[in-house]
Amino acid sequence: MNKLDQHVATAILAIDTLWGGDVMCPSGTGRFIADSWFSDEPLPAAYTSAAAARVRESGGVGGKNIDRAAVEAYLKEVDLPAAIAGLKSEALKIGGLRGKYLAGLTVSIQVMLDLVMEILGSGPAVPYVNCVKASTGKAPEPSQPQAKRERVAELLARAGYKSTDGASLLAAVDAWRAARVTPMASVRTLSAAVIAYFDRLSEKNLTPYLPRELARVPRANIDFLPIKEAWFSGSMNYVGRARNADGSPQYEATYEINASLQISVPEFCQLVSHEVVPGHVTTFAYMQDLYVRKLAGFESTVLTMNTRAASLFEGIANNAILIAHGVTELDQLPDEDMQLGALLALLQDDAKNQSSYLTWGEGKPQAEVAKVLRNDFLVSAERADKLSGAWGRHPLLGRMYLPAYRAGTDKVAEWRRKFPAERVLPVLFGCKGIVDVCTAGEILEGVE
Repeated sequence: MNKLDQHVATAILAIDTLWGGDVMCPSGTGRFIADSWFSDEPLPAAYTSAAAARVRESGGVGGKNIDRAAVEAYLKEVDLPAAIAGLKSEALKIGGLRGKYLAGLTVSIQVMLDLVMEILGSGPAVPYVNCVKASTGKAPEPSQPQAKRERVAELLARAGYKSTDGASLLAAVDAWRAARVTPMASVRTLSAAVIAYFDRLSEKNLTPYLPRELARVPRANIDFLPIKEAWFSGSMNYVGRARNADGSPQYEATYEINASLQISVPEFCQLVSHEVVPGHVTTFAYMQDLYVRKLAGFESTVLTMNTRAASLFEGIANNAILIAHGVTELDQLPDEDMQLGALLALLQDDAKNQSSYLTWGEGKPQAEVAKVLRNDFLVSAERADKLSGAWGRHPLLGRMYLPAYRAGTDKVAEWRRKFPAERVLPVLFGCKGIVDVCTAGEILEGVE
């Protein structure tokens, strides 16, 4: 690794370690900020040191009982501020869109470190606006669910679930979900069929717009695994470390789905397009292939949550069902049940943003936030509890990640309406260089 790569590796894996993450863990129960490590490069001391192992074992600053001695020893051993400063300096030297991408990454990592210091009592409270800007490139704002709610009510009525007010609409959604509930005992069989469906569509409506070399990359080499009592609804774990006999990647991933998740089959279809193909797994596999062919830098191999790149990836994933079908609007999807599933999924991601805004922007208590999410965004009772609690009140995810879904979704939808597929899709999937939710727009608007 060169100097830049060393700074990237140290900065990302150090901040991941401080928050309790383990990028080498194959499960979402152990991973956290760093989403991938598939470069075949040796891990830095920020990961391999005994001090790092002790911090990970205790859960870092996000754990229930912070091992302050372990965290402080780690901060003395691993000079994270120096890595951030080095990354910032290299970004300025490189310039251009790659330099801007790296500079944005630096901003996000710095804010995550500031949050560590806040939790330890060694730094001031981090303003909520700084957190949201660091991960999305824009100031926080509340979600506006009304138009989606109205469309949900219209589609439900046509499906035989009429409503006259907010309470009856929520009851109609619950009844519609109950009649179409995903059988978690058969989730592997169901996922295989849905993945095959979206992979065929992606071959038709995505692959032709990308460089032909990407056509040979498997878009969905993934296993679906139900997991009990997880704090998350689901976790896509891109591994990418398996190799064929010739040394080429297998582009492998897993998806762990919470066995208690209450989700309809149409919502599950949207989930597969989001998490697998042509969403996250496809995006990560393309990134790995671009790196192997030396068309992307080392930073493309250590993809990172709570960053502007993560906002873009969530935006791609939330628009993936439309990309697969080759359309730009939900009402152009071929089936009204599918439209409903996609609408409810988007409302859930609007709810994530609203949970963040109410919790950290307005200081609302969890019970009040949960009620808003359930009634205004039509999420299940189980989702309302998780999004207002474990997710919404998390000192990092609540302030930096929950707003990323809506921010990225809106931008990707805007670009897909404005620009033809042959222009926008290569940019979104990294074929013009790795980009984020801010720098992608510069390429598309022609201002880079």
